[in-house]
Amino acid sequence: MDLMELFFISLGAAVVVYYGVKLLLFSRMLFPKLWFPMSKSFFTSMGEWAVVTGASEGIGRAYAFGLAKHGMNVVMMSRTKEKLDQVAKEINDTTGQKVKVIVTDFTQENIFSEIEDQLKDLNIGVLVNNVGSLPSAIPCKFLDSPELDQTITKMINCNVKTMAKMCKIILPGMDNRRKGVIVNISSGVASIPFPLYTLYAASKVFVERFSQGLQAEYKDKGIIIQTVAPFGISTRMAGFQKTDMVTLSPEHFVKCSLQYLKAGDKTHGSVTHIILGWFLQIIPLKVLYAESVLNSLQDYVKKMQRKCNS
Repeated sequence: MDLMELFFISLGAAVVVYYGVKLLLFSRMLFPKLWFPMSKSFFTSMGEWAVVTGASEGIGRAYAFGLAKHGMNVVMMSRTKEKLDQVAKEINDTTGQKVKVIVTDFTQENIFSEIEDQLKDLNIGVLVNNVGSLPSAIPCKFLDSPELDQTITKMINCNVKTMAKMCKIILPGMDNRRKGVIVNISSGVASIPFPLYTLYAASKVFVERFSQGLQAEYKDKGIIIQTVAPFGISTRMAGFQKTDMVTLSPEHFVKCSLQYLKAGDKTHGSVTHIILGWFLQIIPLKVLYAESVLNSLQDYVKKMQRKCNS
């Protein structure tokens, strides 16, 4: 056996081992209960209270309900008092857990000192940074966004600043107790530079990088900080699309995603969305960026929004 033949055999073996390990790691995501088990008391062991932003509907509402069912009291934060009060009553009636409502608009400035005052005496074990907004209901090019200056400010306040500020408020308590969970909601569209969702996708990239850096800093303190990046969820933001194998209900998605809390610093939250994320990474960007594909995307969202508003 000459040197060149030995080199190619070694290279082939290395490739097989590399992809074998990747396949094993991927296969773990298919069976989260087996690979990432959690005790029934896991959430309550983190602390007495969970805080959920954007909790009046959609994914935030589902997280609030899900954590209450796991035995946690819940602080729900959003800008619509009537919706918050209604959901708070439903959670209390269903689970018997305490619910505290904080009405606030995360697109605005100078709101966090009041929030900090209302949270300072609570033993907070879980924070879900869910609140987020789109520049416009219909995806469009950056310069076509309505009221662009205001849109930029509101988007950064809501999707970027709020997450960092809420971590700044709640993380010190977790650091002192050496335990806690922070879940930061990103989006599947942040997996690649995504035309027509440019500002939104970029804001969610910040969510991912901030979360991953924070997890590296505080992992040794026993704190779990994870990005959850879903694709299709049947919410108002997505035009309340009909649920199927790909488009999940908020309740189904949250139930699945909570099983992946110990699966690493980023997850797409469900088996189907994990597979979608893998496919998105291997599709050539030239295909995704084709004008016909982008036009089809706009037409599809317009159709969904018409259904939502009808």
